[in-house]
Amino acid sequence: MDGDQKKNIPQSDEILAEKGFYWREKNGVQVLVSQNLEEKGFVNGFSTRVGGVSPFPENSLNLAGFDEDSAENIFENRRRFLNLFDEKFKLTSVWQIHSDLVKVVKTQTDIENTEEKFDALTSNLENLLIGVKTADCVPVLIGDTKTGAYSAIHAGWRGTVESIVIKAIERMQKNFDTKAEDLVCAIGPAACVGNYEIGQEVIDAFAKNFPNSTHLFQSTRTGHAKIDLHLANKEQLLSVGVKVENISIAPFCTMERTDLFFSYRVEKRKFGKTGRLMSVIGRK
Repeated sequence: MDGDQKKNIPQSDEILAEKGFYWREKNGVQVLVSQNLEEKGFVNGFSTRVGGVSPFPENSLNLAGFDEDSAENIFENRRRFLNLFDEKFKLTSVWQIHSDLVKVVKTQTDIENTEEKFDALTSNLENLLIGVKTADCVPVLIGDTKTGAYSAIHAGWRGTVESIVIKAIERMQKNFDTKAEDLVCAIGPAACVGNYEIGQEVIDAFAKNFPNSTHLFQSTRTGHAKIDLHLANKEQLLSVGVKVENISIAPFCTMERTDLFFSYRVEKRKFGKTGRLMSVIGRK
């Protein structure tokens, strides 16, 4: 990590507050909370790797990845994570496949079925947390301040190039009469532009779907560039009418801060496996 990157790592609660976030900690478990969403009545949190029982490394809060960790560990980690929230919430998620598909959660059956293949969820149910899993990809949480509907979105480069945040908002509009100007959005910790190098396949995909996207890339070598997925998703939110003052971006890079977050790109190469973070939103 070079000197400029170190300067960009927030060192104080004051800096976090300026970005619209704060830390919540309970019994050793630490989670990043969007102040803006919380003030509008949405329970939310971006998990860290701190305070769990998984062994990579010791005491990691791995919240998914049953093929690389025991179910016992993951369920205990989820219990600890949910214990951070004041009320008792049900938790539901999906089997993520790097798509642009959005699941609408309306019934108990929808809640219980976590094996369906989607990469975003939306609901308006009370006492429910919907969650997406990441380990470098971009998590986006959205709350509708007028209707109480909310969404959680997993936006890797494939989801971003297919405009999954826009499609989640379209599902909110169709199912809950959402208006973009009423939305509050939080973009969570993910691989940042200073570290996230991609190849020609990704460059070409963005060029095809977003002809004016060259500003998202920093060229590194022939056929490669670093990409700013935080900015890409922010611009998509703005393009459908979300107000700029209602978008917060967490000032953390998962690839830089492996002391706090899991990073697929850093840890999979080193250790052959990594844990998963979970970003959740709901309402009482």
